[in-house]
Amino acid sequence: MFAYAVSLALGALAFLLVARILPGFEIRGGLKSAFVVALVYGVLKMILQKVLILVTLPMVVVSLGLFILVINAFLLWVTDKVLERFEIKSFGALVGGTLLLALFDFVARAVITGGTVF
Repeated sequence: MFAYAVSLALGALAFLLVARILPGFEIRGGLKSAFVVALVYGVLKMILQKVLILVTLPMVVVSLGLFILVINAFLLWVTDKVLERFEIKSFGALVGGTLLLALFDFVARAVITGGTVF
């Protein structure tokens, strides 16, 4: 349970950082809204990501796993459509946000696990 709380807090901080860095990637309402966005995005990833990877497995294999970024961008877009307090204004902000969130996730996993990310 503690691991989920830490993951949610790191996700909220990552969303706030991306919103601060990227124009067109907005979270209205501050830290509380960032927690809600991180929670919804995390639940969508938990429920849909593995199914989408399985459905698109040939494309994931051919792209050596890079297609997972497309799946994550789709899930981020769905999060934008579900929540009013979160808005992605352009395709560039969607792509940049996906890449930055993936980078923050990679770094957070490396720090938490002591360098063993995979």
